[in-house]
Amino acid sequence: MIYLDNAATTQRKPPEVGAAVLEALSSCGNCGRGVHEGALSAGRMVYGVRQKLADFFHAPRPERVAFALNATMALNTAIAGLLTPEDHAISTDWDHNSVLRPLYRLEAAGMGLDFVPAGPDGALDYDALPKLLRPNTKAIVCTHASNLTGDLLDLPRVSDFARNHGLRLILDASQTAGSLPIDMERDGIDVLCFTGHKALLGPQGTGGLCLGPGTDLRPFAVGGTGVQSHSPAQPENYPTRLEAGTLNAHGIAGLGAALDVLADKREAFHVHANALARRFYEAVRNLPGVRVYGDFSGERTAVAALNIGDVDSGAAADELMERFGIAVRPGAHCAPRLHKALGTTEQGAIRFSWSGLSTEEETEAAIMAVRTLVMEE
Repeated sequence: MIYLDNAATTQRKPPEVGAAVLEALSSCGNCGRGVHEGALSAGRMVYGVRQKLADFFHAPRPERVAFALNATMALNTAIAGLLTPEDHAISTDWDHNSVLRPLYRLEAAGMGLDFVPAGPDGALDYDALPKLLRPNTKAIVCTHASNLTGDLLDLPRVSDFARNHGLRLILDASQTAGSLPIDMERDGIDVLCFTGHKALLGPQGTGGLCLGPGTDLRPFAVGGTGVQSHSPAQPENYPTRLEAGTLNAHGIAGLGAALDVLADKREAFHVHANALARRFYEAVRNLPGVRVYGDFSGERTAVAALNIGDVDSGAAADELMERFGIAVRPGAHCAPRLHKALGTTEQGAIRFSWSGLSTEEETEAAIMAVRTLVMEE
């Protein structure tokens, strides 16, 4: 199988990741639940990965890094922990349901909510930001890159707007963590939410959030922590405040190994993946009936989403898999507002996405497959 669905999850991992998970499976106890060697070694390993993540994202301190199962849980924790029904929030038409649904739930409870609109070409209208501001606006919650088009948010502009108006910035880095450099302090990010299983090259079931200085969240989930067990309330100290229940220490060990690999190879992987995506884009963009979505004129993620005439994206993806052995992602991509802006709500789109471990041969095979489908259309 030729795997070009890396924006959903990277299937090909560095061998160090699997080795670290296997070692943890046979050695880790329950972090924070005892003073025997299994528990203590798990605790040391988990703390070490917190430190690596704090360094990787330029978070203030390792205790300001809280683990979660994925970016969805991290975003729910951040949004529910910061906003209330009395507040107002701004998001964008690019955002994923992991942002939209927690915001919609608060909106149903009374919170004000507005969106930076996207045009028919998918570009965001940043000039709308001042018009959306209200006296009770508390936060901007948005994605760093569209998971559908691969386009990058103008983060400096959004961050400057948030700073100038005293707003918190919650950034969904699902598509960029591990690929693009992220500096929480430089970029003005108050809460960074990430997942471990995409460009960070870690196992599924890993992710979390990093808190900037001065930002506090109410706990989203409460329960066992291994400390202050007689207290009826969740402990106040971070990261325990945001981590109820047993951590996925085995997955966290794998994530730590992936971070070690990325320490030396992140930029090279990013350049390689984007070169492959650019090669694909240039080869298919002028084929008859092909429409590629997004802006390829500048920095972006390694994604190319397209349609072939009026062919349903799901049917085209089935053809790619069954005839050519190419795995892609069709449909709505959990991005309903952007599909509406692009006019692809019914058809969806076929998303090809690369990682730093994808190959030129796989890319050439994908180009030939699209050309074949176009000729048959």
